[in-house]
Amino acid sequence: MTWDWLALPDYWYARLAVTRLLAVVYLLAFLSAALQFRGLLGSRGLTPIPRFLARVPWRRSPSLFHLHYSDRAFAGVAWTGVVLSALAVLGLPDLLPLGGWLGYWALLWVLYLSIVNVGQIWYSFGWESLLLEAGFLAVFLGPAHLAPPAPVVWLLCWLVFRVEFGAGLIKLRGDPVWRDLTALHYHHETQPMPGPLSRRFHLLPGRLHRVEVLANHAAQLVVPFGLFAPQPVATIAAGIIVVTQLWLVLSGNFAWLNALTITLALAAVAPVGGGPVTAAPPTWFAVLLLVLTAGFVVLSYWPVRNMLGRGQVMNRSFNKLHLGNTYGAFGSITRTRYELVVEGAPGEDGPWREYEFKGKPGDPRRRPPQVAPYHLRLDWQFWFLALSPTYGRGWLPRFLVALLRGDRHVLRLLRGNPFPDDPPGAVRIRMYRYRFADRAEHRATGAHWVRHEVGEFVPPTTLDDLTSR
Repeated sequence: MTWDWLALPDYWYARLAVTRLLAVVYLLAFLSAALQFRGLLGSRGLTPIPRFLARVPWRRSPSLFHLHYSDRAFAGVAWTGVVLSALAVLGLPDLLPLGGWLGYWALLWVLYLSIVNVGQIWYSFGWESLLLEAGFLAVFLGPAHLAPPAPVVWLLCWLVFRVEFGAGLIKLRGDPVWRDLTALHYHHETQPMPGPLSRRFHLLPGRLHRVEVLANHAAQLVVPFGLFAPQPVATIAAGIIVVTQLWLVLSGNFAWLNALTITLALAAVAPVGGGPVTAAPPTWFAVLLLVLTAGFVVLSYWPVRNMLGRGQVMNRSFNKLHLGNTYGAFGSITRTRYELVVEGAPGEDGPWREYEFKGKPGDPRRRPPQVAPYHLRLDWQFWFLALSPTYGRGWLPRFLVALLRGDRHVLRLLRGNPFPDDPPGAVRIRMYRYRFADRAEHRATGAHWVRHEVGEFVPPTTLDDLTSR
């Protein structure tokens, strides 16, 4: 029996693009873990992994770290992931036989799954599950000498369909500003991590903002169906998704969400003209592909039910392997931007000096930096914290203690340390209302933001205050 009907030789470019770009995203994800984990998750971090492992069993968080955890072991896993990802960017897995390909990409997936499942609040973002689901499917794409498997190509298209269509549905069902086309009057200014061009996008005329919203609805609610159409319609649909994602890249910082969505959209691209000669899948691999497809058909029940149900939720994993997830973004839009400014002083009476973060707004004169596709996890959590103090319940006191003790691993998560010689004697957090400077204000002062203090989030606090509780 031949298995030619499971092969899509014309999609050789799709596989090449998806695997190489996915390797880039893996590289960024592992690098982010390696550079940030000690302050966030290390044995003395803000939410220590050993404490998490002591109370959460393996069945609730499958991870290699249940076998053994140390900061050195975590660093080993993260840096191993960096090296393997970099080699995958260069195409090493394509030189391996089919079994070697499967093992290589499966190892990348297991390593990152092990990190995400102990990452707690710092790894609670939808793009973590998206990377794991995409990475799992990539295991079965096969090396360059094998024809791209049709089931995996369609499952990748199904994945990007869920990302886009789920995001479109949650917008229409959620905040009314998406329905009256005014969402982008606010979003560019209040998004979690504005970028260098976000202020310019915000200052566009209201008429253009409404066009942006309409284009977004079309790209997320209509275009994704084209991914399953015959060529060249599928390629055109993929191109529209890529363009809209690049628009989002220009207008803000969303870690690797946009890069990964672009990567998945390219699975639908089939170039005109012949490609390299490839072989049909061997029987054992064809059977494996059919089992994979059946498994994802079953797993799709939960995200489909979620999308079609009235109580749709965003970014939910229905199992601990992060497969068959539901996705979505910005079902509600924040109207006013609040920022938390962390300050330290030699004593409770001041003088106070501000801690600057790498990505989130602080100094009004500082232009928002380009951070994406890298992910600054502490900065993102401070955006959530400004929305509600409950987001910091498990880690904010430990963060303040780390500042008061001059913890070098936590301080490395910040842009700079205003107390390079001795730690401060007291810290506090003030809340400000931020808005983008208009053109006249920017010309007069050079500032990108205008801010006004609205209250005290954490009063002046010393180490004794925090350690005596």
